[in-house]
Amino acid sequence: MRLNFAGGASVVLAVIAAMLAYGSMFTVYQTQQALVVRLGQPVGAPITEPGLHFKLPLIESVIYIDRRILGVETTPSSPTSPTSRQVQIQGQLVIASDQQPLIVDAFARYRISDALLFYQRLNTLSRANLQLENLLNSAVRRVLGEATSIQVVRDERAALMAKVREQLDREAQAYGITVIDARIKRADLPEEISQNVYQRMKTEREREAAEYRAQGSQRSQEIRAKADRDVTVIVAEATSKAEQIRGEGDAERNRIYAEAYGRDPEFSAFYRSMQAYENGFQSKDTRMLLRPDSEFFRYFVDPLGKSKDGGSAGSAQRPSAAPK
Repeated sequence: MRLNFAGGASVVLAVIAAMLAYGSMFTVYQTQQALVVRLGQPVGAPITEPGLHFKLPLIESVIYIDRRILGVETTPSSPTSPTSRQVQIQGQLVIASDQQPLIVDAFARYRISDALLFYQRLNTLSRANLQLENLLNSAVRRVLGEATSIQVVRDERAALMAKVREQLDREAQAYGITVIDARIKRADLPEEISQNVYQRMKTEREREAAEYRAQGSQRSQEIRAKADRDVTVIVAEATSKAEQIRGEGDAERNRIYAEAYGRDPEFSAFYRSMQAYENGFQSKDTRMLLRPDSEFFRYFVDPLGKSKDGGSAGSAQRPSAAPK
């Protein structure tokens, strides 16, 4: 009987010893760091080496803290006006130094560098994220509020985010957190202002287009006017040259006629009369009433064209102008 009791007690003691041994061991993984707490008070330095570790069973517990790189993002700021209510739910409203409102989305990457201080100040990761969100929002508003909108959007974005990271890291050290990086995901104008800016840009481009069209139309009119002026000048010069050449031709023709008349006046008179008959007797509506013994019909009266007084046609009539 005593033997059975002793065997049962040994089994119970063995089970209790196994449970105590199991409760005194804990494992730390590569992504974790551990903090041993005795009755709510941390004991010793945080354990950062991965592997199997020991603690006092029952009176000591282990708190695991993530040692990986974690992230936090800015939270939307509370709306301050009905016009900004819709856009602020998508980002944080920041007023730049040039009084230009911007919707900014930023994020930060951090690591818990002091597990003991982190546990004493924040205790949980959710509280840490909430605290860092507030610090990040404040740092973004503080740094970007000292810069212009052009510097934030284009010129000095990297330098400004470096300042945000420095300020955020300096404030986060008090909670055992080291900030590794901070970046701006988006920095845009509010929707209403974006539409106004777009409308101004559109109006400006339309004004420039109208100005270019007006300049083109003016240039076109100048070119047309110059072309018309050149055409008028060229036509006038050509007409003047043609008249000059025509006059020289007429003069030469008259000289030739006069020279031919001087050589044989009778034949010249006869030739001119024949031309006059040809032009006068054409089938037209014009009618001429002349006496039969008129000077015009002298070659009908006398084939030699002599006048009544017996003079020849050449001596009786000299041509006043050469026929055309």
